Amino acid sequence: MELILLQRVENLGKMGDIVKVRPGYARNFLLPKKVALRATKANIAHFEHEKEALEKLNSNHIKEAEELAKVLKGAMVTLIRQASEGGQLYGSVTPKDITESLKNDKVTRHSIKIMHPIKTIGVHAAKVQLHPEVAVDIIINVAMSEDEAKAQAKALEQMTAHTEID
Repeated sequence: MELILLQRVENLGKMGDIVKVRPGYARNFLLPKKVALRATKANIAHFEHEKEALEKLNSNHIKEAEELAKVLKGAMVTLIRQASEGGQLYGSVTPKDITESLKNDKVTRHSIKIMHPIKTIGVHAAKVQLHPEVAVDIIINVAMSEDEAKAQAKALEQMTAHTEID
């Protein structure tokens, strides 16, 4: 199925590209989220007519996302969880937990990308995808108590300070 992309889609294309995708991907993801239009003659003409307005709207969204990225850059989220003696969590840390800890209305659980499941005590990395073209890395500090969380944060600061010096 051929579609016109209305915004950048990772591993697929940028705004205005006409791409060929599987029908299920188009029906279940791209079309319902209004990320693409079917590539008919009428839709291509409509897109060309609206292209300038869409690009302006997209650039405004990028600016907003970049401003939020400046605020979130290097942010550390501290989560207190119960764990076994070996450091294994009873459960795992989810994007919803991270979103609630960030306390930012513009960050949704869908925008949090966890590299690997967080099932242990320690410091982990996650990515916040604010816009298809803007992402920022954050640090997730999972501990059993506030004191342990502070100690882990201090150890991380010392470790980054040593790497910056070298």
